[in-house]
Amino acid sequence: MARLSRLVVPLQAHHILQRGHDRQPIFRDPEDFQAFLGWLRDAAKLYAVALHAYVLLPDHLQLLATPLDADGLGRMMQWIGRHYVPYYNRKYQRAGTLWQGRFKASVIEAERYLMPCCRYLELGPVRAGIVATASDYPWSSYAHHAGVRSDPLITDHAMYWALGNTPFQREQVYRQFLEEMPGAAELDKLDRSLLKGWALGSEQFKRALEQRTSRRVGPAKRGRPAKTAVRAVPE
Repeated sequence: MARLSRLVVPLQAHHILQRGHDRQPIFRDPEDFQAFLGWLRDAAKLYAVALHAYVLLPDHLQLLATPLDADGLGRMMQWIGRHYVPYYNRKYQRAGTLWQGRFKASVIEAERYLMPCCRYLELGPVRAGIVATASDYPWSSYAHHAGVRSDPLITDHAMYWALGNTPFQREQVYRQFLEEMPGAAELDKLDRSLLKGWALGSEQFKRALEQRTSRRVGPAKRGRPAKTAVRAVPE
């Protein structure tokens, strides 16, 4: 069965994952992280993609972003790769691909899942055992959302603004939100939707997406269709 093309929907939030080839490092020192973030900022601006959250880990990266059009995400990721991969290969005297295939993306219903997804990204270094708290990790958008410093990469989403009427209120509520570690069910739902490329949201949200895109946005139902009973016609 042919693989469905990646689902990208303009003006909808997307959760994005790009891994290193064979889970090998794609960032080895602070200069690598800084270089990637610089190209990410330029590419997002060039292709009209609003970045709401990010985390760069040694062997993969995750983004939360809204593209203006259907081509923006793909062009942004390709543009970054054309700049970052040659830089990385020259620096570490290697050749060939750096990425584990094409990037993965999941369209998410912002009203339900944007803030949980943001927390999922920014607590990634904690779950990986790299740091004790999100504030200890410099290569994510946590510092921006928590009010530590303003990050020029970030375009605040309306769901973040809804946390409070002032910057102080929003930052305080967000810090408290991240003190609550997500449960196993929430993590599993975010993981599965991202790895499979399925939309994440309510049934109503997914039906609306299917009508809008004329394609399936989730797994097909298992089993054969139910047979229709045939009534005997009296002679």
